[in-house]
Amino acid sequence: MARTDHGDDLPAKERILRAAEELFAESGFDATPTSRIAERADVPKGLVHYYFRRKSDLLSALIKRLPEEQIDPAQVVVPGDIAESLRRLVSALDTRLAGSRMLSHLLWREADTHRAVRDALHERFQQLVRQVRSVIIAAGEGGLAVADVDSAAGLLALAVSYRHSVARHAGDSPPDLMERELNFIADALMARPAP
Repeated sequence: MARTDHGDDLPAKERILRAAEELFAESGFDATPTSRIAERADVPKGLVHYYFRRKSDLLSALIKRLPEEQIDPAQVVVPGDIAESLRRLVSALDTRLAGSRMLSHLLWREADTHRAVRDALHERFQQLVRQVRSVIIAAGEGGLAVADVDSAAGLLALAVSYRHSVARHAGDSPPDLMERELNFIADALMARPAP
């Protein structure tokens, strides 16, 4: 079996998950046999099946490894400044994504063929919409039309989700914090106060 940089000090289950993440991202889920995962993880093939009965169980375990995207609004909200609050939220979300770019890319790619992945990503998107909405409401200090807040939250969540789905292709360049888009959303919300 080939030695890898997974390290012998890591438990076998962790090495298997890391190897699966790398190989699924490189070749795709369907094109990656468990024998290659075992080889990359430097474990016997039977150990892969001991921890993960089916290959799809590996994919389910990887979904659970995505970083939690829930940000405490108190960490990002600047009362009265929607643009800065959203900028801080996007920056915090990008920071959390940075540690899992490969995993995020893998899951977005596999969403078309695996319902569990698609469902997990859909739930994460809905959570993101709720989070953006709560930040806008807190920063706007209650003076915004609910329908406008809902539209803005949905649009920004779509933009952030798209950026995260292609983040692996961004290379080493720093992420664009969507300055123009964030300012546009903030200006549009402030231009139409609640009736």
